[in-house]
Amino acid sequence: MWPLLNFAAFIAVSGFAVYWFAAVVYSRITYIRLGKPHELKQDLDVRIREFLIQVFGQKKLLKDKKSGMMHMVMFYGFIILQFGAVELIVKGFIKGFELPLGAAHPYFSLTQEVTTFLVLLAVAYAFYRRYVEKLSRLKRGLKSGVVILFLAVLMSSILLSLAFERLWLGADSSLYAPFSSLLAALFTGLSESQAGAAFYIFWWVHLLTLLAFLVYVPQSKHAHLLFAPVNIALRETKPYGKLSSLHLEDETQESFGAGKVEDFRRNQLIDLYACVECGRCTQMCPASNTGKTLSPMDLIVKLRDHLTEKGAVTSRTPWMPSLSFASGAAAGTRQAADQRPEEKRLIGDVITEEELWACTTCRNCEDQCPVSNEHVEKIIDMRRYLVLTQGDMPHEAARYFQHIERQSNPWGISRKDRIKWREGREDLVIPTVEETDDFEYLFFVGSMGSFDIRSQNIARSFAKILNTAGVKFAILGNEEKNSGDSARRMGNEMLFQQLCQENIAAFQAYGVKKIVTICPHTYNTFKNEYPEFGLEAEVFHHTELIWKLIQEGRIRPEKEMEEAVAYHDSCYLGRYNGIFDIPRHILQAVPGVKLLELERNREDAMCCGAGGGMMWLEESQGKRVNVERTEQALQARPTVIGSNCPYCLTMMSDGVKSKGLEIQVQTLDIAEIVERALL
Repeated sequence: MWPLLNFAAFIAVSGFAVYWFAAVVYSRITYIRLGKPHELKQDLDVRIREFLIQVFGQKKLLKDKKSGMMHMVMFYGFIILQFGAVELIVKGFIKGFELPLGAAHPYFSLTQEVTTFLVLLAVAYAFYRRYVEKLSRLKRGLKSGVVILFLAVLMSSILLSLAFERLWLGADSSLYAPFSSLLAALFTGLSESQAGAAFYIFWWVHLLTLLAFLVYVPQSKHAHLLFAPVNIALRETKPYGKLSSLHLEDETQESFGAGKVEDFRRNQLIDLYACVECGRCTQMCPASNTGKTLSPMDLIVKLRDHLTEKGAVTSRTPWMPSLSFASGAAAGTRQAADQRPEEKRLIGDVITEEELWACTTCRNCEDQCPVSNEHVEKIIDMRRYLVLTQGDMPHEAARYFQHIERQSNPWGISRKDRIKWREGREDLVIPTVEETDDFEYLFFVGSMGSFDIRSQNIARSFAKILNTAGVKFAILGNEEKNSGDSARRMGNEMLFQQLCQENIAAFQAYGVKKIVTICPHTYNTFKNEYPEFGLEAEVFHHTELIWKLIQEGRIRPEKEMEEAVAYHDSCYLGRYNGIFDIPRHILQAVPGVKLLELERNREDAMCCGAGGGMMWLEESQGKRVNVERTEQALQARPTVIGSNCPYCLTMMSDGVKSKGLEIQVQTLDIAEIVERALL
């Protein structure tokens, strides 16, 4: 009678659990489908490669080697243990059952037991990292504790089930079953019937824990087990520096940007359920690190909970955990907790404007995210809604847009003064496109190089290098417009597209085939975003061209410079476009220069605080980002802080001045360093 009852109970409990699991997963899929359809590039080879690297290679997880190795053990451990799980479940119906592996079965048993023990150790380490070491990026609450308990019980019940099975079968100790043999030795006094009863107790403990975990997973942060691989497979494969465009000519649209969660694309909404809440994004975020309200992780979690709450208004079932249990929403949105989900404003009740305007768009969050979540474009989509649909923005942003519209520069200086930067250096030859038609490169100076007094020195130094190398170049002069990078990232897509079209028209009018710029932001938008609107030209950052000229022997930095240079990686040249080595090669080519690496460098480098339009906005919360980054640079004890970006140079210069160290520590662009080294 017992076998029949046991099997019937198994079928009933498993059937309910699988049904509940499927129902929750289906509900999440229907919530994701509330978003706008999206068209993915047909680049299967890129997606497969990325999938293999990130899912099976766990590349991003291994940025934190300790947590990464722990997760690797769990990930591959659970894959291996699936085969043992099948055998263990069948053992509950067929006494002593073994998979038909013949002589290989002892090795299979050894693999299963060792893997189970290793996963148990990984679970213990996860507990240590979260609750003993208290790693700052990890939350310590009920949700995390429940998962650790689930995993510990699952692994322990496997070994205990196998141990009592050995006693039940009267099996001798075996080196191929080391841990179950050791446990069995502790209970050698049990009778066969007692051992059999103990086996079924732990067999059911294992089964019920497994099924409870199955139901819990899709409605917790562990939904990433299901959605993360899908998210990685369906992520945008466009360049990191390319934002999705708005079709402004579409007269059927009543609003632009994301004013409600359904305005996001479906592949953006998959991000929300893929999030593992590991905190890596927030740990690296310059806004979060300096006391701003923005936390990339909390932003994703709040969007996820809002989507779940809104999607489940008419379909929540009694066994689904309430939002108060599943939610990781920050306290700043709890005043809206009593509102009906459909009445909550995405911007205001769920996400605050302060969060949106604190983002520097540095992409450090996305670079760290092990499940390929894309935080930046969501923030910009919400900024677009504020700016284009509601006309709501900080007054500094409104002034910036007005100046760009009227004079095509952020300060509102007369557009006729754009060419004045070349005055005062009689040794320089800097023709405009109207003064010569014999040029190889168009030097796009940009608003910083044209109007900012400090950045003008960078433009002049680069022009001197080009003159020395005999490079034929020209500038647009007063015909040059702002690139539109900051306008786009501040949400003003309309202004960006207007500037983009005007600049491209000028390039085409003068037959421009190669463009070089001193600004990584301009470089990024020209290289990655302008081609969608018709630009057909090669785009270079000035460090790329300088390094090319050094390699060709057309310039020789031979003058000794006894300087210790702490090099700061700019976000838009480094993380966005993968250029890390070239600036370092240039510095190492200058005699006497000692290259110093900051603790946070290359992909992990911290933003200077100027990106995403923050150059033109006031920081009203916490510590200034540029001061934090300057302090990091000063820890290397440099005589020079080197950069490759006018924005970065301005922010680092201001940071050095705030410390009263401008005499001891210079801030120089790489072009300025190279010019000083030329004989």
